Amino acid sequence: MQKIENFPLWSSLRPALNRKNDFEPYMNCYLLDDDKIHGAVIIFPGGGYQEKMMSYEGEDVALKFNTLGFHTFVVNYRCGRDAYLFPAPQEDALRSIKLVRGHAEEWNIDPGQIAAAGFSAGGHLACCTATMFDAIRAENGDCHDAVSARPDAVILCYAVVSAFAGNNRHLGSFRNLLNTDHAAESTLHELSCEKHVRPDSPPAFIWHTAADQIVSWENAIRLAEAYKKQHLTFELHIYPYGPHGLGMGTTEEFAEVRSWPELAAVFLRKIPINSKQKS
Repeated sequence: MQKIENFPLWSSLRPALNRKNDFEPYMNCYLLDDDKIHGAVIIFPGGGYQEKMMSYEGEDVALKFNTLGFHTFVVNYRCGRDAYLFPAPQEDALRSIKLVRGHAEEWNIDPGQIAAAGFSAGGHLACCTATMFDAIRAENGDCHDAVSARPDAVILCYAVVSAFAGNNRHLGSFRNLLNTDHAAESTLHELSCEKHVRPDSPPAFIWHTAADQIVSWENAIRLAEAYKKQHLTFELHIYPYGPHGLGMGTTEEFAEVRSWPELAAVFLRKIPINSKQKS
């Protein structure tokens, strides 16, 4: 495996709201070196759009999907109150897809098998790539601008999907994304992904736990229902036990969730050819 660290997403700095919080987003690349063509998984760690849980929703996930036969990329995207609000993280996510697809030949990537995977708020970010891939500009003034930002699949891990799911609505991620505690209902509707699933949204692999008290499992159900209404391909797993933020499932008490990467890998390999986005 070849690792490329701190691969920049942009050629110039995108200033933060408060300049002391300026951040230049990047991705770490984990490339299989067997000279064969592989699919790719681009990973967005969670953290409520305030921080990124790189330690257990980043490299460990990348290395696992390497063993399953995928090139992988972990994106350290812009976010945080008094720093970067919507659509900065979405721009970074879409730009990362453009870069991975744009380097497909160089990095031995199948340009029609590029998945966006995300955890919690990172799951919301991955979900946005499935619903907003041509609605948000992610241009840098280079050859990758013309490359499609649509992922060929999304992997959503206890994802924040909706501002309206569950009796205890999860609003923290949306408040951080918008840099306000008083977001308008209309804005929350605009950012609730289940309301914007479209006929050309890519296939989705979705998993959650029924015991999640931070982000309700109803987020997963709402997205699955939206996919069904559009007659789109999806796979849904609701594990019965486990708190929010299980990542790879390293906790022995909830070891059953460790099955999700293998299940997701099978799902990615079975994506119907007519659902793939050509480069």
